[in-house]
Amino acid sequence: MVRFENVGLRYGSGPEVLHDVDLSLEPGSYHFLVGPSGAGKSSLLSLLYLARRPTRGLVTMFGSDIASAPRASLPEMRRRIGVVFQDYHLLDHLTTFDNVALPLRVAGVGSAQIREHVMELLEWVGLGDKVDVQPPFMSGGEKQRVAVARAVIGQPDLLLADEPTGNLDQAMAHRLMRLFEELNRQGTTLLIATHDTNLPLQFPHPVLRLDQGQLGLDG
Repeated sequence: MVRFENVGLRYGSGPEVLHDVDLSLEPGSYHFLVGPSGAGKSSLLSLLYLARRPTRGLVTMFGSDIASAPRASLPEMRRRIGVVFQDYHLLDHLTTFDNVALPLRVAGVGSAQIREHVMELLEWVGLGDKVDVQPPFMSGGEKQRVAVARAVIGQPDLLLADEPTGNLDQAMAHRLMRLFEELNRQGTTLLIATHDTNLPLQFPHPVLRLDQGQLGLDG
């Protein structure tokens, strides 16, 4: 599903923030991504959700070479990817319901199905009473749960999550991790970036470690 070969990334004329990265994510796999602040985790994720192209090396997503893929093909690829951003990226003028429903509307799902799926998922993440609330009137933890719900609602082929449990209490964090586990059982490939060293202990999946721009398998 994802393959990086000797990938490097730099911003402008600065030094490389990622260098010689090799990565292979098989369909249905589940990995954690760990590393200190500034190691390049967000940069790596930005390549994976196609916000950037590498400075050098080969990135293959869903069987296509990203460097040579026409720009017109990228939106279709992005629709196969769910992303939980660390700063949420919610649309402030939309309600909780409409933020979560957005991927389904883009995919052309009918209104009745959208309502059923969105309401079920909002109940699961504990936001059944926040359906009509807009992001500016929500806490950080509530926004985090909206972002997770929006990322998973369409059952993406690939789910990328940047600190998805960072603003949540332990019980809700565990509940969302169970949601990720269920998605993975249904075939979604997951990569979860986290500072929480307990998550890989509670949910034993392979751990990728990024340090000073280089990626390796932890342990």
